[in-house]
Amino acid sequence: MTWMEFIGCAGVAYGPPLAMFIFTIMSDPIRIIILIASAFFWLVSLLLSSFVWFLFPFKSLLIFGIVCSVLFQELFRYSIYVLLRKAEAGLKKVTIPNTNTEIANNKHILAYVAGLGFGIMSGAFSLINILAELVGPATMGLKGGRNYFCLTSAIMSMCFVLLHTFWGVIFFAAIDKKKYLHISWVIGSHLFVSCLSLLTQSTLYFPIISAVIIMILNGYIAFVTSGGSCLNCKRVCRCSDQRTLHFEPSTSST
Repeated sequence: MTWMEFIGCAGVAYGPPLAMFIFTIMSDPIRIIILIASAFFWLVSLLLSSFVWFLFPFKSLLIFGIVCSVLFQELFRYSIYVLLRKAEAGLKKVTIPNTNTEIANNKHILAYVAGLGFGIMSGAFSLINILAELVGPATMGLKGGRNYFCLTSAIMSMCFVLLHTFWGVIFFAAIDKKKYLHISWVIGSHLFVSCLSLLTQSTLYFPIISAVIIMILNGYIAFVTSGGSCLNCKRVCRCSDQRTLHFEPSTSST
């Protein structure tokens, strides 16, 4: 039973980011490098936030650690933005023309890859300890604990992975276009969803439903920000694209 719950929770939390990595990043070495670099930036932000939490006498207040962690993450999100914008000229030089490697010509792809790197590392750290305990021997729900705590934690981890991806797209575009309201939305929603994680032990449905709603809303904002529209969705569903194949009739000699 422990291994079944382990596989189920791991699939819920890491299934979507694994699919996103396989279908959108794995085939491009430049995207893999940017993904690893952004994940490293998230690790540095966690290290600095832990230093601040250790030095200040507020260790008993989890909300203090959450606020520091969110602020450092957004600071390093801006740092990876600055780094990628300065590296665009170099990326264009190493990009092979006439291939699917268009990362240097599409700024939204840079934001997507950087955001996914943040999300993957965040999801790994938020759930890895729970998954380690699920391997066994373990029995969930004893001593007043909720039976669905591991499942809710897995859902919250998945939400954070997707949210970091959406936040990356919104944040990068907001800085490019100087839309400070979108930047405030990213930071504010990040703080709100992070604080919701404190309620997973006391309440069950409110944090999950709120996090999913905010995730959907951020996904829509990121979709519109990156140039998405209902017309594009209809074209994808109908498999209609400008690069359709044109078959020419074959001429055979008789």
